Amino acid sequence: MLTAESIKTRASELGFDLCGIASVEDHPRLPFFRDWIDRGYAGEMGYLARTAERRADVRALMPSVRSVVVLGTLYNTDRPYSTEIRDPGEALISRYAWGDDYHDVLGARTEALSQWMVQAHGAPLESRVYVDTGPVQEKLYAEQAGLGWVGKNTCLISPELGSWVFLSEILCSAELATDEPGLDQCGTCTLCLDACPTEAFPEPGVLDATRCLSYLTIETKAAIPATERPGLSNHIYGCDICQDVCPYNHGAPVTDDPVWQPRVALDRPRLAELWTRSDGQLRDAIRRGAMTRVRVKRLRRNLAVALGNSGTAEAAAALEPALADTVGTESVDEPLVAEHVAWARARPAER
Repeated sequence: MLTAESIKTRASELGFDLCGIASVEDHPRLPFFRDWIDRGYAGEMGYLARTAERRADVRALMPSVRSVVVLGTLYNTDRPYSTEIRDPGEALISRYAWGDDYHDVLGARTEALSQWMVQAHGAPLESRVYVDTGPVQEKLYAEQAGLGWVGKNTCLISPELGSWVFLSEILCSAELATDEPGLDQCGTCTLCLDACPTEAFPEPGVLDATRCLSYLTIETKAAIPATERPGLSNHIYGCDICQDVCPYNHGAPVTDDPVWQPRVALDRPRLAELWTRSDGQLRDAIRRGAMTRVRVKRLRRNLAVALGNSGTAEAAAALEPALADTVGTESVDEPLVAEHVAWARARPAER
């Protein structure tokens, strides 16, 4: 017989670190998503607006759903936080993107649990799996399932694991015992809000994505606004600052799961070294990882901005025009990249 406890036991056996059950009853904060869209905070992410109605209620996705199984997977590894790195020549990459693509890894693991649930139920069971890409407000359901609470930086914070947690969900038609919701334990702390270099939080718990470094380096497909470029510092993909400073991440456990360990090419690389790689080498470095989302052209764009912000002799040398003539670096001549390179070269050195 399928029970909440049997699901949690099997989830642990499959490598999940957290598992909880949420009901599908109306959550008071689910409708806020529509307001967030209307305030323009989603920027170019039009797919969010197109799926806003479905995100307001999982029953719009699967009418038979009675329970939401929410799974958490720790991805923290034994490397310094970005706020501990003082070298402007080092490329900063969001921690979640160092290893294999979590969509692929967790998609397979979550599907395995879903299939086990179908077999263990002993009666017809409808289920549906989501890993970040589906129209599910996963952090709110994770909070409802007792995995933690949504902090002022809009990340889910687990009191045991911190916020270095991937989420995935299984919608199922079985009526399962639910967990007690997580309780907000941020208190009066505002470290995450105060640390944001672009002031992307207009208020606690609300993110203006258009100002977030993750949005600017990942979601923005065209030119990064010139006014925002200095704030990128040496970030080339995403940003972890609001998580790095969170007290619940100080001393957070690390995982030994090999799929989340940094790839050699992405393990604290230098900006200049990445920039001088051929397009093929960059493509190989990000293959089957989360960074494939930006592809080589936008990665070059981000690297150009970071090199311009670095202000070092090493960065200036890397930006010399000779690279554009090198075989295998055709992306440097792309208009999008070339404009950012020109901006970077015009930046004063040794700031």
